[in-house]
Amino acid sequence: MADHRSRTSRRAMLTGALGMAIVGGLMAAPRRAAAQVAANRDRVDALIARMTIGEKAGQLNVLADPFRFRPQNVNPLDGQGDPARVTRMIRDGQVGCLFNGVGAEAGRRIQTLAVEQSRLGIPLLFAADIIHGLKTVFPVPLAEAAAFDPDLALRTARAAAVEGAASGIHQTYAPMVDVARDQRWGRVVEGAGEDVWLNEVLAVARVKGFQGDRGLADRDALLATPKHFAAYSAALGGMDYNTTDMSDATLRGIFLPPFKAAFDAGALSVMTAFNDINGVPASGNPYLLTEILREEWGFAGYVVTDYTADQELIAHGFAADGRDATRIALMAGVDASLVSGLFLEHIPGLVASGEVPMARVDQAVRRVLMTKAALGLFDDPYRGCDPERERIVVGASAHRDLAREAAVKSIVLLNNDGDLLPLKAAGQKIALIGPFAEDRDVFGPWTIWGDESRRVSLAEGFLAVMDDAEALTVVQGSNVETALTGGIDAAVRAASEADVVVLALGESSRMSGEAQSRTEIDIPAPQRALAEAVRATGKPVVVLLRNGRALDLTGPVADAEAIVVTWFLGGEMGHAVADVVFGKVSPSGRLPVSFPMRGGQQPFSYDHKSTGRPADPTLATQEYTARYRDVANVARYPFGHGLTYGALTYGAVALSNPVLAWDGSVEVSVAVTNTGDRAVEETVQLYIHDRVASLTQPVRRLRNIRKLRIDAGETATARFTLDRSQLMFIGGDSRLTVEPGQFHIWAAPSAQTGEPAVLTLTRV
Repeated sequence: MADHRSRTSRRAMLTGALGMAIVGGLMAAPRRAAAQVAANRDRVDALIARMTIGEKAGQLNVLADPFRFRPQNVNPLDGQGDPARVTRMIRDGQVGCLFNGVGAEAGRRIQTLAVEQSRLGIPLLFAADIIHGLKTVFPVPLAEAAAFDPDLALRTARAAAVEGAASGIHQTYAPMVDVARDQRWGRVVEGAGEDVWLNEVLAVARVKGFQGDRGLADRDALLATPKHFAAYSAALGGMDYNTTDMSDATLRGIFLPPFKAAFDAGALSVMTAFNDINGVPASGNPYLLTEILREEWGFAGYVVTDYTADQELIAHGFAADGRDATRIALMAGVDASLVSGLFLEHIPGLVASGEVPMARVDQAVRRVLMTKAALGLFDDPYRGCDPERERIVVGASAHRDLAREAAVKSIVLLNNDGDLLPLKAAGQKIALIGPFAEDRDVFGPWTIWGDESRRVSLAEGFLAVMDDAEALTVVQGSNVETALTGGIDAAVRAASEADVVVLALGESSRMSGEAQSRTEIDIPAPQRALAEAVRATGKPVVVLLRNGRALDLTGPVADAEAIVVTWFLGGEMGHAVADVVFGKVSPSGRLPVSFPMRGGQQPFSYDHKSTGRPADPTLATQEYTARYRDVANVARYPFGHGLTYGALTYGAVALSNPVLAWDGSVEVSVAVTNTGDRAVEETVQLYIHDRVASLTQPVRRLRNIRKLRIDAGETATARFTLDRSQLMFIGGDSRLTVEPGQFHIWAAPSAQTGEPAVLTLTRV
């Protein structure tokens, strides 16, 4: 009984206003918020004053969850897979956070170790890689970016948060906001593609979706963790973990804005990157983690390394050993160490020797504890530990409906010669051929807990739509990366007997994601051979691409009458693809990455510079200009491209005034007419180009979008308001600036189409 009273007393010291004050402050007026944050700081500081140096180091130690883990998610090093050892560590105050364990009932048992059995009763933070859904799996982030729909991204993140929070999770290591310009890099699939603006708006949407609008202490909120800070996606050669080298203007103009947008949206955590930047690893980089993040941006949350990234300072040649790596990372601005155990091992000795000030350790601990307070863990350490709520919420039918909606909106129609699509649900013999025809590998990378019983293959989706199951013939044809004995012969027979062939080709989920960089971004050779053989039958071909990056399309694949980008669309993939292919829904997705003419163009993005010798892409050969000898340096399918089942015509771009006053605004508008026989949704894109500037500027930059619903035979007008702020760029002093002069303005269906209007910015 005495033990129970002492535990209750410890709990009482940590409850009350500690958790709720920060949350209330976030939602209240600034003055009240500041007062509440100050009150929480006093309470947290009082707690820090009672902690030993070992307990402080423990709060900065993040371990893989050995209780609720899947074996592939736990590093076998240092006994982290041993529940008994980790139990002792939690009781001794040596663990601040566990990650990648899911389950409400087990979460309560684990939290009890910290709250009821450790000296200070500080609750654990439970984190997880919830990238695009928990049990309900939504499209991979790159696919969802193709919807060009921030509201959709917010809603899928919200659903993922609801499921995660009900499963005993407090924090997600998402969203990834790395702007990706090199399609060889495997992790393109985790982000929003190559454009800065699109990455910014989707970062905001996903942070708000994960965290909700009722404060982080709400039972359905997940703390968002934008990653990877920073410039990880600019790895040389597109090779994962490689070095990056860039100017400050490039860093600030391309790779940092999505992070700033995410923090402005309320994210209170950030994960460091694996790469070095101009010779300084991100996890030991004070310029990034202190000067920019803290001093310039005023970030108030906590910084966690990526998996062993602090330890990897040794392999970088930046730290002599684990002790040195701990000192460098901590002093640079890292607050918590993921998995390596270095902070727990070395912080006490570094403080004792004077190499790391106690004040810096206290600062890191304060950031972690204040985040726990914001999540309401001191008031309710068992939030998310209700098995009954977990049973009701996780995999709810509304979430499955949303997964199908998101999947449909993410599909991109690249071409449709002769209006081959949509296919007929009756009266048409279809041969569905390829390694992904019946394959249920639909979730894509970074799906740890997806409900495998809810995976709909293409064949299942087709059969659910078609009137006559006998009209569909399904043949594998080849494996993903190897030939299949007799596969091509069977495919040719099926194609010869069909009215139309649907080829399901592309990448498996193991070919995209972390550590899956590719030197060639084409479709594997066995699948190309399959496509060539089927194409030779003379039957019309629809290609369904399964992919986590832009691909180099050549030969019979590129020549197919219709090409559809289907990405990895999550559990409802088969139904969603069938909805579009059979015309239940007109496709509306747009490419968030440019499909190159050839893979050797990488890195490539639509917003490249002109150079002093710009090439004319309409000319077959043009020496002594910025182009390759064998191909023009343009996209085969550009950023923003995507067709519908309508027939759309854009009018001329109109400006309400050809002159933009320094503090004024103008309206940009364009009329779009649908001469087809179906209603469609069109995404009109606003681009700008600064014709003369003190630093050379991209040929185009996306600044906004408008969604138009256009009925058959109707005309709709997209209208944008443009002001000086949307014309700004990072100048030579690494600050945002804008200069008077002429700008080209497009309102167009993609980054390589349309005729511009000319706008003049004046200082008047």
